Amino acid sequence: MSKKLSNNQILLKECIKQEFDDSIGYSNENDYFEHFSCVQVLKDYNLSDEEIDSGSTGGGNDGGCDGIYIFLNDELLMPDQIDSIVATRGSKLDFIIVQAKNVTSFNEDVIMKWKTISENLLGMDWKIDNYKSRYNEIVLEKFSMFRDIITKLIRSQLKINFHYYYVTLACEKHPNVINQSDELKEVVKRYYPSATVNVEFVEADRLMELYYSDSEARVTLDLADQPISLQDNDYVALVKLGTYYKFITDEKGMLRKAFFESNVRDYQGNNSVNSSIAETLSSDSKEDFWWLNNGVTILASEVTFVTNRSLQLVNPEIVNGLQTSREVFNYFGGSPEKLNTEKRSILVRIINPESEESRDNIIFATNNQTSIPKSSLRVTDTIHLQIEMYFKSRGLYYDRRKNYYKNQKKKSADIISVSFLAQCLITLLLRKPDFARARPSTLLTDEETYKFLYENNNDLESYYKAAKIGRIIQNTLKMSTEMTSAESNDILFYVIYAVVASRLKTSQITFNDIKEFDLDSLQENEIEELRKIIFNRYKQLGGNGRIAKSNSFVDEVDMLIGL
Repeated sequence: MSKKLSNNQILLKECIKQEFDDSIGYSNENDYFEHFSCVQVLKDYNLSDEEIDSGSTGGGNDGGCDGIYIFLNDELLMPDQIDSIVATRGSKLDFIIVQAKNVTSFNEDVIMKWKTISENLLGMDWKIDNYKSRYNEIVLEKFSMFRDIITKLIRSQLKINFHYYYVTLACEKHPNVINQSDELKEVVKRYYPSATVNVEFVEADRLMELYYSDSEARVTLDLADQPISLQDNDYVALVKLGTYYKFITDEKGMLRKAFFESNVRDYQGNNSVNSSIAETLSSDSKEDFWWLNNGVTILASEVTFVTNRSLQLVNPEIVNGLQTSREVFNYFGGSPEKLNTEKRSILVRIINPESEESRDNIIFATNNQTSIPKSSLRVTDTIHLQIEMYFKSRGLYYDRRKNYYKNQKKKSADIISVSFLAQCLITLLLRKPDFARARPSTLLTDEETYKFLYENNNDLESYYKAAKIGRIIQNTLKMSTEMTSAESNDILFYVIYAVVASRLKTSQITFNDIKEFDLDSLQENEIEELRKIIFNRYKQLGGNGRIAKSNSFVDEVDMLIGL
């Protein structure tokens, strides 16, 4: 007789079914459950669906790893960032592995696979060639990345944390499974004795709890005194430093990353400015902190009085003051006992913008008063707001503000990230599918490329068509049972290029060509025919990421389609 399911198990099964039915690009509910599980356990990192999928290890030979993610100071790392990566002393490196099974039990085999892959690939002396037949390309790439990061940042004395998440719809764990997890910790500790190793069994109740955690942030900010306000949508106030620290951290003591997604700067580490802020925080000076610091600017979609000394902010965004906030976080995070005696305050400006244009103007102005790379401010350019509005009128959502539409429960298939649109444009207009595949994190750092793609063109229909073509082809490739997710990602931009170039019978594609492209005539069989041709040649040449990132493979594609 089968064991009766709990309410949460029943509800989660129905939830997975409904979400799978609404999704595109997953062949069955079990595949979707892997994506769903990664989204839930990584919720604190505020990743986009594209970032979640970037860690998916694909089908077979995954060593018990459905997803692998590497974070430096809570920021997801991509392969194209490794060459330029820097870190301050004592930075935090998190290596996360997720295994998700759409079943109602935990199995020892998963932990045993983790023990084996950790034994094989966590040592600094393993050679990729020895494991090519045992583990797939993405798994090997992720473990290689981890090793390369540690080697490159050896002098930064990284604090290394390993997290293994095993997700099922179970309600209990067998003692043997727990014993296996203890042995896994011992294996990892042999290679990294000073690291922390966590093995978490995410059961049905915990998974439901994660799923229900509210994506809309409503946070109360306590003030040191009554705020100054000349109108209903702006406030200037002093906030105790300890209170501000609690405002920017969650119940686990982690920095609330979602609060900083709209800040166009990244944390600049141990530079002269941040060293000065840190010195101010740690000094015994009689001057108050806000006398010596410019403070922070917070935007919110709604601001209401709770009392005359506290405000409730809906979806707060710290658009200026990231460096100050991180130094406050570092100061109290390293010495939490100081919260009890801290009396100084920080200056906080709180604004509820009246429009998107106003919001972008504030972000641009508050970040343009000191030196900052123009590339970081690009999403505030008018053209990106225009693209967002144009897409929305046609059923697509341009994700200028990371996860804005995801948090509004829009379907992931209808959300177009800034990087995905750029990848499609670079593929089609610059004939560089290799560049789009190899450098998703650094696509728009080149001024000349950015100017050509965005400043010299104002025809919004061409942007819409490029994104729509890309998404249609991406969804078609995802549904193929002949390829792994890694292989699909490798050839995606080559298929996008081939579909348009073969229609036009030219490799010199223009904005007007994209604008005039007939979307209604784009059929699955046309995409599938080109996919097969390109995939077969890709496999003949080796069938790996090296081929996809080679600048010569596009020449092979041209020959295949007769150009």
